[in-house]
Amino acid sequence: VKEMVNTNTIDDDQLRMMFVCCHPSLSTEAQVSLILKTLCGFSVTEIAKAFVTGYDTIEKRLYRARQAFRENNVQFELPSAADLDNRVEAVLMAIYLLFNEGYNSTNHEDLIRNDLMNEAMRMCELICRNEKVNHANAHALMALMCFTASRNDARLDKEGNILLLKQQDRSKWNRALIETGVFHLEESAAGETISKYHIEAGIAYEHAQARDYQHTNWNNILHCYNLLYRLYPTPVIALNRAIVISELSGAAAGISAIENIPQLSSLKNYYLLPAILGELHWQLKQYDKAKTYFEEAITLTQSAIEKKLLQQKISQPV
Repeated sequence: VKEMVNTNTIDDDQLRMMFVCCHPSLSTEAQVSLILKTLCGFSVTEIAKAFVTGYDTIEKRLYRARQAFRENNVQFELPSAADLDNRVEAVLMAIYLLFNEGYNSTNHEDLIRNDLMNEAMRMCELICRNEKVNHANAHALMALMCFTASRNDARLDKEGNILLLKQQDRSKWNRALIETGVFHLEESAAGETISKYHIEAGIAYEHAQARDYQHTNWNNILHCYNLLYRLYPTPVIALNRAIVISELSGAAAGISAIENIPQLSSLKNYYLLPAILGELHWQLKQYDKAKTYFEEAITLTQSAIEKKLLQQKISQPV
């Protein structure tokens, strides 16, 4: 595939090639992995992080994808209009993961990579304007990306340290992007179905419209996560839901919710699991336990800026 596509230029041909990569002979995960590796220039490590899985799993997935392309003699041309609609979900997933890597870079020296975020938003905008595909989910994804990107200028302090949601100066949030997000959220309501992007955009909207952290409507957010988990019962969504439970019912309730996550062991290499447990144990004044979790989290992230944040948490006064 790589020889056929120029990986250095990202333009409308890129979007066309995304649809080509979503060949029905491949699983959705293989389609998205192929897009990220071949068209977005992701490393195998970055793809593994995006899917919360192992390096070897992605290597095998990419090998099988290339093999399937050869065996099925896939033509590098845009599929028919009917086929486009069937492929749009995998394309949206790739755009979503591209945006996420830009929002929280795996091992780039910068935490935020505006180039990747802008590219993801540009391609999603093209899908939103395309009359040939059902694009309600694209509008929902666009809303989610606008709300999330609106916080960029407030996410780091002058020294380049991460500022979490609670610490951010909301006057630095981009109101124009939030307004654009509201427009796309309204447009997304025209569809017949509700996707993960609709619900995640709803969660991001709650944060965007809260005047400060204290006024966040955690009840609405928990309602969204309950719905999201019913539709997509993944351990990562359950972990995010547990954070909301801790906001509403305290740290002990949050820890209990985490301990009751089915398939929790699948998150053993996911740095946010020990990072969150460390935070919750710190709130309970169980400082030694908290520090052990923060130290574990440091070994699980490749991001220097995240390691620095975790180190600061370990060093904070008791």
